[in-house]
Amino acid sequence: MAKVIVWNLMTLEGFFEGGEKWDLDFHGDAWGDELSDLSSEFGRKAGLLVFGRVTYEGMKAYWTSTQEEGETKTFMNALPKLVASRSHTGSDWNNTTVTGDIVGEIRRRKARPGKDIYVFGSAELTESLLAAGLVDEIMIAVAPVTIGRGTPLFKPNAEKRKYALIAARPLKNGTVILHYGVKPVA
Repeated sequence: MAKVIVWNLMTLEGFFEGGEKWDLDFHGDAWGDELSDLSSEFGRKAGLLVFGRVTYEGMKAYWTSTQEEGETKTFMNALPKLVASRSHTGSDWNNTTVTGDIVGEIRRRKARPGKDIYVFGSAELTESLLAAGLVDEIMIAVAPVTIGRGTPLFKPNAEKRKYALIAARPLKNGTVILHYGVKPVA
């Protein structure tokens, strides 16, 4: 059975993007060789990448046009991708499926044997999957920076949830990767 793993970068105050959509300048404060290696590891472990519509649009625009070469670009364009959207019905990005029933689709795919399912970005999607009890693990890279305003990764109106620490890993640049298991609701 595949695990659903949420991956994101955020600031110390919990923002995964700045005050505007795709304001990700703080990623530069977290990025380095260690995160680059982790990104490559995700590409080897992932069987499916999952995005909300907004994250999908940004990822598609970047990874299909970047001049950057390397393992990350290869896996981002080659791996199967699933997009949660009520407004889109299809995609021209390689190996991409769009669904209006993301909870049902993740539930079906999670039940199959195979590699892990990674959710990148997508705070609203993450909240939906957490509420449905479909997330097994959350990995967050906390960048050593505050930006004053932005979009929080975790929604303030969400219910209380408990997590079990799997690992905490400080990086050379001060970023800390927190890896939690999601405890089932009793």
